[in-house]
Parts: sequence; C-alpha cells; structure tokens
Amino acid sequence: MPLTTPFHSRIQALNEAGLWKHWAGYLVPPQYQYSLTAEYYAIRNSVSLLDTSPLFKYRISGPDAERFLRRVLARDIAGCPPGRAQYTCWCDEEGFVLQDGVVLQVREGVYWLTAAEPTLRYFRVVARQIGAEVEIEDVSKSYGILALQGPRAHEVIRQLTDAATCLRYFGATDAEIEGHPVIITRTGYTGDLGYELWIESGDACSVWDALMEAGSGHNITPIGTTALKMARVEAGLLLMGTDFHSSRFAWVDAQRETPAELGWSWMFKGISQDDRPFIGRSAIELEIQERASRWTTVGLAVDWHDYERVYTEAGVVPPRHEIYSESTMSVYRRSGVDWDYVGYASSFTSSSLLRTPLAIAKLPLDVAWPGSEVDLEVNVIRRPQNVLAQVKQMPFFNPARKSADMRKERSA
Repeated sequence: MPLTTPFHSRIQALNEAGLWKHWAGYLVPPQYQYSLTAEYYAIRNSVSLLDTSPLFKYRISGPDAERFLRRVLARDIAGCPPGRAQYTCWCDEEGFVLQDGVVLQVREGVYWLTAAEPTLRYFRVVARQIGAEVEIEDVSKSYGILALQGPRAHEVIRQLTDAATCLRYFGATDAEIEGHPVIITRTGYTGDLGYELWIESGDACSVWDALMEAGSGHNITPIGTTALKMARVEAGLLLMGTDFHSSRFAWVDAQRETPAELGWSWMFKGISQDDRPFIGRSAIELEIQERASRWTTVGLAVDWHDYERVYTEAGVVPPRHEIYSESTMSVYRRSGVDWDYVGYASSFTSSSLLRTPLAIAKLPLDVAWPGSEVDLEVNVIRRPQNVLAQVKQMPFFNPARKSADMRKERSA
C-alpha cells in the first residue's frame, strides 16, 4: 500500500482532477486542477503551496556532527553557520555524485538534511569509518514539509510569523505558526521567492489551514509536482533520476557524473584553500585542474519560429502551454552533416512566461558555450524533426525577488 503524507486529508479534498502518482512510496497529486496553467502561474504571479514531504529527512547532531559533514559532503559545511541553509551534494570515492540535497543548521551543532533517496545507512557507515561521535536520525515520518512559493509568499508568511521577515536567501530559523513549532527556510525548487516549512506531523494540517487562510487574499493555489517541474526547468534546477543519476544506481559509466559535469563547479571555488579530506576530493580536484570533464550540463532555448515551422509543415498546431517531458531528446551538431549526434536533453518544457520551449541538456565542452547553436530532435506526430536551439546559461529565469532583502521590500 502506498504511504500518505501528513497533509493527505487536505490534499485529497482539493484534488479535483483525482490524479495521483508515486513519489518515494507516497501518494502525491501531479496536479490538482484539470488545467496546469493556473498552478504554473500561481508560482510566477501569486503564491503556491506544495507538499514535499516525501523527501527523506535526517537530523544530525553530536560533538562530531560538523566533522562528519565536512567529510561526507562535497561542499564545506563551514559555510553554513547557525541560521543558514546550503545546497550541496555528496559523492563516492571516484568523485561521482551520489545525491544532492539541502542541509540547514538552525541551532548550533544541530543539522537537518533532505535527500531524494534513503541515505541513513550510508551516512552511518561513514560515521563509523571515521570514528565520529554523531547521532544520525531518520525523521522522515516525523515531519512534513510545505513549500510556499511565489511573489506573494512573503506577504502570506509574515501574517503568521515575524521570523521570516528577517530571513535572507538560504536563511533558516525556528518559528511558531498558530502555536505550532516550525522550521522555516528561505529556499525552494521553483527559482522564485519562497519559503519551506518543516512541520511536526501532528501539527501538519493545522499549519496547512493557517497558510491557506493567510493566503486567501493572495490567490494561494495548491500545486502538484508537474507545475513544480515546469518551474524548476525555468530555474535551471536539476532533478535526480531525470537530469542525473546517483552513481549508486548507474548501469553504465555514462550515467555516473561528477559535480563539474552537472554544472556545480561553483561549489569548489575555494578548494585550493580548503584542506578537508572529503569523499571524492582527489578525483574532483584532478578533474577541475586538468579540465577533464567529459561534458557539461547546459540550458537550451528552442527557436520558436523553427519549432512552429516543423509543426505547421506537419499540418498541426504547435503546443504552447502545459508541456513538460522527461523523455530523452537527441541533440545534434549543426555541422552540415545530417544526424551528427553530440548529446541529449533530459528535461523539456514549453515556458509560458518566457514564450519559448526550454530544455536541460548534456553537451561536450566544445559546443557547450553560451550562444552555440545545435539541433534538438522533437517528435511531431511520431516523426523525428530537428529544430534550432541555442545554448543558454542557466537559470533561464532568475527574478530579483528570489534573493531580495525582504526587510527593505517591506519598508519600501
């Protein structure tokens, strides 16, 4: 039997479409309404509410908690003091990515971490190997997580607590909502202004109700996973199992990727001044020094006129809205040679906001520079057609409000 999240009773009552899918063994709605458009635009124009409770959640504490995390995480946890959160990844000894996630330190020496796949056993093995005095708890069923995302998210959250007003981008704090303890972070997976709330399971529905009531004057809209995924492509955020695979589950070498090949070299900017022996360091450092990446992950913006042309020639109207795909799409070099395969796209959406189809793709370094032109293969009535696409630096969409100082915004 599938599991249900702490918010299931509220979600089930609002799920007009009656659609469900599995996420880490939990039932979640891909969409609440028959049309995705309202859910997508809630993220970009008003405020949306999303249940992300199926993420695995861990509480890490003890005298050696920091030493353990500095060993296991590729990004230095020293850059995440109390009151901060950090996007990070962890790798195997060969420098290939195992998982990514967000780690936060709300109070001194107590860390919370999210992951897409179970990682408790691996963490405990590493802790034993290095002799770390650390307690690692799986709190996945003890907490639900809600993501409040969109340009009006701050207006909603500040009606319920003053704690969020002072939160900087990737800040974290303890707070209370209607008397219920919560952890609030200034984070999200939409690339927009937003907050994520960790809520004890027994308080989950009460906090959901409080957020829905506070957001009623701002057109708050519960959203499913499909609208979220459309937004995350615009934000250039990768999805494990789609844009990359854990090296633990890779079937072939090409499915094992390094942080640099995923576009995460920025995590290691200060590696020469960082003497941490984190797992995978030697391989990662050598790859960066020798520029030995096999490929990199980039954005592709499809030329709308060319996209429209191939559909028009087939006698059909090109799809403009509510398009999201995780099917692999081949990418070809524009070299004058037909079908000169060079890479592939792993995620595709038609952005209503940016008025063009977008993709996340893997390309070799010689064609991965911004402005480079390639052909992207799309299927039109089951026939492959190539359309012009241009390499873009991600994110495609990066509004100033996402990281704005909300204290200044409020005073203005």
